[in-house]
Amino acid sequence: MDTSTAPKALQQFLITSRMEAISFLVLVLIAMPLKYGMDMPLMVKYVGWAHGVLFVAYGIQLLYVAFKLKWDVLWVIYGGVAALLPFGPFVFERWLKKQ
Repeated sequence: MDTSTAPKALQQFLITSRMEAISFLVLVLIAMPLKYGMDMPLMVKYVGWAHGVLFVAYGIQLLYVAFKLKWDVLWVIYGGVAALLPFGPFVFERWLKKQ
């Protein structure tokens, strides 16, 4: 296996992770209040769609990086759970940098 692509794959994962986390926060903190408070449902439609695409990309890249870097299964589980929490990817990234 070519390990020279591992740092690049990890960097791409971290970028996707940040984008996914930001899209989740925009969905929850901006789009949802606009939908229910100001009757603007299109915000949730578009932001939700973008978040869904980023969520899937996060999951695929998480598995790819885990395979490339030979992560323990527990790390993959932590990464998966992190994607479900609003600030989870930021916490997961910080935890990864400590490892």
